[in-house]
Amino acid sequence: MKPPYKGRGAVGNPDGRYNAWQYEPVDDGWEREDDDSPPRTEVSLERPRTVIARNDSPDVPFDRSLNAYRGCEHGCIYCYARPTHAYLGLSPGLDFETRLTAKPDAARLLRRELQAPGYRPAPIALGANTDPYQPIERRFRITRQVLEVLDEFNHPCTITTKSALVERDLDLLTAMAERRLVHVNLSITTLKAEIARRLEPRASAPHRRLQAVARLRQAGVPVTVMVAPVIPVLTDPELETILQAAAAAGALGAHYMLVRLPLEVAELVEDWLRAHFPDMADHVLNRIRDSRGGRANDPRFGHRMRGEGIFADLIAQRFRIAARRLGLDRPLPPLDCSRFRPGMEQLTLF
Repeated sequence: MKPPYKGRGAVGNPDGRYNAWQYEPVDDGWEREDDDSPPRTEVSLERPRTVIARNDSPDVPFDRSLNAYRGCEHGCIYCYARPTHAYLGLSPGLDFETRLTAKPDAARLLRRELQAPGYRPAPIALGANTDPYQPIERRFRITRQVLEVLDEFNHPCTITTKSALVERDLDLLTAMAERRLVHVNLSITTLKAEIARRLEPRASAPHRRLQAVARLRQAGVPVTVMVAPVIPVLTDPELETILQAAAAAGALGAHYMLVRLPLEVAELVEDWLRAHFPDMADHVLNRIRDSRGGRANDPRFGHRMRGEGIFADLIAQRFRIAARRLGLDRPLPPLDCSRFRPGMEQLTLF
């Protein structure tokens, strides 16, 4: 198997399932030099008509979300959003983390949608699909612009991220927190740098995410920690340790999600395991299947986030016990939708 690229998650770039042609490398016996330079990040601009996405899933606690970017440079190999790149005619592998799309008009579109007659406020989830604070946010600042609109309109939101870049917007987040308009959720998969470096190559290091938890809490922003995903054998032994570190950093609550491998993610994760952790690859994959009815993924509502079976039940019990012991099992104060006031466009003088 070809060695993985440094700083990238996927070890391959398989064709998307909707591509008209599928390509497979074949060794024809001729020796030739391949271009082994790491793929560079490319960003294209997208001009959608709307920016608020709606859902009616019973597995998530929100009915609307906003994603400023397609694809994610963090390169987390397990990301359940990878298959969405196939809709663009791109690969869920390396393309997902190197060929990205940004929505520079997101804040303007959000403003227009919030001002639409009949709009009813409810928390908007930022980071439901791809990370709102991935590295290209430093340049595009789309998440920052979206938060400015939400702050102006007194509209509540939740933020889920693996990036310490969230600290950049402490001025907005602090002001919004005072009005009960924001919750921040930091996702932490492992505390071991050597695993995180391969598992989530361009996300913030684990210790920086914990520092972000502490700094947000010092500023009065409600913060929870998501132990996600819990990967059997590879990261599940750290479950209690992560929760203890989160509590020490000041997190107010915690959640977890068992790893799920929809569509192309299953093959990508298997290739990644065999490249980085060949000795435990079969063990990890067998435990995942044990928790998914013998398959790599179980898409049923009510099962996809937690799994089932002896191993999944044990993870759930361990989480409940540790969270209760550390005081991380209490819900956050609800966000306040009553403050919402749609802004008024400046009147045109005739």
